[in-house]
Amino acid sequence: MKSSITKRMFVQILVCIMVIPMGLQAAKYPWRAKPEVSETIRQDVSIAATGLLKRLLPTHTEKFSFKVIQPDNGHDVFEIITHDGKIIISGNTGTSMAMGLNWYLKHYCKCNVSWCGNNLDLPEKLPEVKTKIRKITWAKHRYFLNYCCFGYSLPWWDWTQWERLIDWMALNGINAPLAVTGQEATWQAVCKRLQLSDEQISNFLAGPPYLPFGWMGCLDGWGGPLPKSWINSHEKLAKKILARERELGMKPIQQGFTGHVPAALKEKYPDAKLHTIRWIEWTTYMLDPLDPLFQKISDLFMEEQNKRFGTDHLYAADSFIEMTPPSGDSEYLANMSKAIYNGMGKNDPEAIWVFQTWIFLNQRNFWTQPRIKAFLGAIPDDKMLCLDLSCEDRPQWSRTKAFYGKPWLWCNVQNYGRNVYLGGALEMNNTGLMAARQNSGKGKLVGLGFVNEGLGYNPVVYDMMFEMAWQNEAVDLSEWIKEYAVYRYGQSNTDAERAWQVLKNTVYAAPHRTSSIIELLPTLSPTEGSPYSIMELAGAYHNLLKASDKLDNADTYRFDLVNIGRQVLANHAVVLHQKVIEAYNAKDYESFKNASDDFLELMLDMDELLATRQEFLLGEWLENAKRWGTTPEEKAILEWNARRVITLWGQTTSIDDYARKEWSGLISGYYHARWKWCLDKVAYSLKADKPYDDVKFQSELRKWMVQWSNSRETYPSKPKGDCIGVAMKLWDKYHDFLK
Repeated sequence: MKSSITKRMFVQILVCIMVIPMGLQAAKYPWRAKPEVSETIRQDVSIAATGLLKRLLPTHTEKFSFKVIQPDNGHDVFEIITHDGKIIISGNTGTSMAMGLNWYLKHYCKCNVSWCGNNLDLPEKLPEVKTKIRKITWAKHRYFLNYCCFGYSLPWWDWTQWERLIDWMALNGINAPLAVTGQEATWQAVCKRLQLSDEQISNFLAGPPYLPFGWMGCLDGWGGPLPKSWINSHEKLAKKILARERELGMKPIQQGFTGHVPAALKEKYPDAKLHTIRWIEWTTYMLDPLDPLFQKISDLFMEEQNKRFGTDHLYAADSFIEMTPPSGDSEYLANMSKAIYNGMGKNDPEAIWVFQTWIFLNQRNFWTQPRIKAFLGAIPDDKMLCLDLSCEDRPQWSRTKAFYGKPWLWCNVQNYGRNVYLGGALEMNNTGLMAARQNSGKGKLVGLGFVNEGLGYNPVVYDMMFEMAWQNEAVDLSEWIKEYAVYRYGQSNTDAERAWQVLKNTVYAAPHRTSSIIELLPTLSPTEGSPYSIMELAGAYHNLLKASDKLDNADTYRFDLVNIGRQVLANHAVVLHQKVIEAYNAKDYESFKNASDDFLELMLDMDELLATRQEFLLGEWLENAKRWGTTPEEKAILEWNARRVITLWGQTTSIDDYARKEWSGLISGYYHARWKWCLDKVAYSLKADKPYDDVKFQSELRKWMVQWSNSRETYPSKPKGDCIGVAMKLWDKYHDFLK
């Protein structure tokens, strides 16, 4: 019988040839599956945006409608227009739609959403948009969060708090958030597959606020043992976080294997080649990139992580964030970067390595141009995304030939350690960013981001920066800040607008990451003065106070009144401290006592002002930590972590008060207590005409600081008092000294 292949049979065979490999690929990489039905995607995107609207404005959902549109030549886009009495917001993702919603709320309804107060008093009749607004972003990636933020701001957060932050991220157009919550579950599983004991795993996993430093290879086990209940609960929390971020169209950036391994591997795999890495006071271990165990652990890590959390193919990995690599040999550095990427890419062919270039700044003497080129050049350009962390004051792109061809993001650290201060480089984030975009040597600048160590207390900087992702030229900053003052408080007010112009020219003219004398270890040495005019800032505060009769109902106004008042008092503390020093140098006991009393009294006044706002309460931080414990023992160790990370941090003096906070409770219970102890001892030495032994005092003080971090006394976790009344009282008390 003669065989023949019909045209129909040929088509069927061809389909099988094409489809079977795709099926095999999906089986091997199940996390790569993507929905193909466009209508499903359209419905999901609209549902996600509507869900955010219901959470934010539950009584206004019928007044808005969301529509899906196509991206603009691959760029995210949103549109706003009024049609049939409804505000129609269109976008290609849930995040684009949310950005459109926020644009409308700010620029039409005079509303503001922030984690430092909300102003959502919409007009009864929503303003019409008669001419369609269409905004296209130039920034493919709008990045957010730093590993450290998971230690200084987010470690104790529950789903309610995360849900609010994710909504805020969407409203600001963020589409690439770092997402490392729950990594401890991945590592626990990997360690078990490496046959490590529970004790060895416990020695590897750090306490909650220190976990992100473990993911960066800085330390092992500090703050542990990590409760098992924590690992289980945070795996569940991570899944909710990732689901919501993906629902809104974000692509969460998860963890990649860095080469950092538990110390116990030295015993389990004695033939493995391990390098010793040192960070401040901790020693950790890194696998040599050519050791076969490197790829084996990479495989285990990717398998366990993807099994739990899926992937969006973006992986962060920072092996030497603030450490010197074990070798400066270019071949070693190239092998290391290849090993890190291969650990991702061999398990996920779509993997992109998201890399913090902070190492080039922090270890600048080590990272010469040939070494940087060798490290970056070992990875294909389209498989790496570089984050230039501190472009607001120390950009690295211009000294590294724009990272030798790698796509990169203009980023702003903004905040270190979640310290409390007023500051932010508004002008640099405005004109500097746009100048970089126009620079012929910019290379592949494909986005922007905040790589903030803490969420911080300067919401204006975030509003400014994320709007720049949708602008193609610098804005008039004076006009922009004027409009900000209007939508921040819900109405135009001459006094408030005048205050914000001064704020723009003083605290927001540069990063100004100032430290208050109050938070520093007690000293009789003078400290640096403010980098801006403290009198001008006090004048701005006075103007803001004068607006209280019109703006007192705005939560955003109340937050700013406390925050700016705090900074004014913190600046004045330096003046009072100088009087203490002068009295001591003059050996004038009575003047010293009077100056000390004034200085100590100001601290308690600051504490009273800060106590009026939830954002500035030590008690909330401690209670949030304890709630994750299921036994008294777990609660105790979680509280120890919460106290330690904001005070001593480690065991040596080198990192004391790095994550300092001007918080109510921390001022009265910690900073004021140690200053009073110091000043009382100095006063005694003056009265007795004996030399003051500062070395002995500092030794005694450190023992007390350790004791405080081990203590369990409680502090208020709810605000107390009326912020406007307290602010007015303190202005009346101090204004003569602030003119």
